[in-house]
Amino acid sequence: MQEQPPGEQDDFAVAHREWLSERVAHYIGHPVEDTVPLVEEGLDSVAALSLYGDIEEEFGSLIEPDDVWAYPTVRQLAEFLAMRDVGRDGTRVRTAFVFTGQGSQHPGMTEGLYRNSTGYRAFLDEADAAVRPWTRQSVVELILTGDPRVHRTALTQPALFAVEYALARTLEEAGVRPVAVLGHGVGEFAAATIAGALTLADAAKLVSMRGAFMQYLPPGGGMMAVCVTPYEAAELVAEEPAVGISAINAAKAIVLSGDRAALRRIEARLDERGIRVRHLSVSHAFHSPLMAPVVPKFEAVLRKMPGSAARVPYYSTVYGRLATEPLYAPYWTEHITAPVRFADAARALLAQQAPTHVVEIGPQAVLTPYLRRMGGGRRGPVCLPVCQGPRSDAVDLAGVISALDAGPLAAALSGGTR
Repeated sequence: MQEQPPGEQDDFAVAHREWLSERVAHYIGHPVEDTVPLVEEGLDSVAALSLYGDIEEEFGSLIEPDDVWAYPTVRQLAEFLAMRDVGRDGTRVRTAFVFTGQGSQHPGMTEGLYRNSTGYRAFLDEADAAVRPWTRQSVVELILTGDPRVHRTALTQPALFAVEYALARTLEEAGVRPVAVLGHGVGEFAAATIAGALTLADAAKLVSMRGAFMQYLPPGGGMMAVCVTPYEAAELVAEEPAVGISAINAAKAIVLSGDRAALRRIEARLDERGIRVRHLSVSHAFHSPLMAPVVPKFEAVLRKMPGSAARVPYYSTVYGRLATEPLYAPYWTEHITAPVRFADAARALLAQQAPTHVVEIGPQAVLTPYLRRMGGGRRGPVCLPVCQGPRSDAVDLAGVISALDAGPLAAALSGGTR
């Protein structure tokens, strides 16, 4: 639907691989294995800059100098270069998936889709079966009954995971293949599963355990959205060890998380400067120092599970960049207390992958406005949510799929935002 046929894709990547192999061999003085890291082959920083110059001369501005190191082998760099080269003329749809985090859930989320889309129903049933041994609660039943317990963390996290997995798989079944994925907070578990770094079974267990461990932390934590820069936020929390920066969503869209009394002290300081804050309705202080007691228990669970590198470019909101490393236990334990560096990761994805479309995958639109601003409004990619909100149904899903085929409905469905 959105990329050239697999055989054509393979031929295109092979051509880039042969060209890159010749240029690398020129600089290091011997033939290269396309699966061996370039550093091990002997490529140094001077040769890497020369290689970047060759790419600029041959293909134009498709990559940045750091991409030579971000894709460490000739094969990986060639595939990335081929993918960017395909999209230069703007005629092919290149879709990135961005998975929404906790806070987007609501009673009855995706009920209309479940009742009227056989594809979505099958994938949600599949995810429901994967989480049910750990939650002892059916996600499908939770959704169809509009149960308010969807806001309890122990159920929120596995329910969101199941919904996002099912939405993404429904798009994939329709022929929409992501060129990159990114997840906000708990949305990283669905992103990692779709990218092939976690199996459905392992991700279902991890996200269910994570939610249960967090549910039974002592109360008293809160989260607060503030309109300050990351530097200003760092100054605010420096004097409050029980508060941390939990999310950086945009240049001046920060979420602070931690002890409620400490948050009120920060609020008072901001009020003196005429800066208003918004307290979020949450059960716990996620991505804050108050999450630390969860880490040892979660780490013990993770030790028994394998992890692997993503097969699709994976933009980490822990690192704020493309993650080429395998997503092993240390990554998911750091994920619990680390800030969600959404702005950094999203900007890197937009710059490096040059998507024509970005789809927010979750039960309602939360991140789409940020993505549109980062993408440059009309000059950037089409940004659209797969679910607008509680009333989204199979008709809305069909419209999104039509838009992702870059057909005549695309501009209308996206509001002309490119």
